Amino acid sequence: MDIGTTLMVSVLFSSIGAGYFLYGKKQQQFVPLLTGLALCVYPYFFSNGSAIVVVGLILAAVPWFIRR
Repeated sequence: MDIGTTLMVSVLFSSIGAGYFLYGKKQQQFVPLLTGLALCVYPYFFSNGSAIVVVGLILAAVPWFIRR
């Protein structure tokens, strides 16, 4: 992936993370809150676009598998 695509994927997963974070904060649920925080922060640690996509999809699916 080129730098533009990597940047857009990072912004996409960070915005999904912001939504999870706000939802978790409003509903006082721990799993979406931490998942949102992780989705906002993790693109800073990866430079490979494919890794960002794979990790982002896994993190975005976490609240669906861990429900209370």
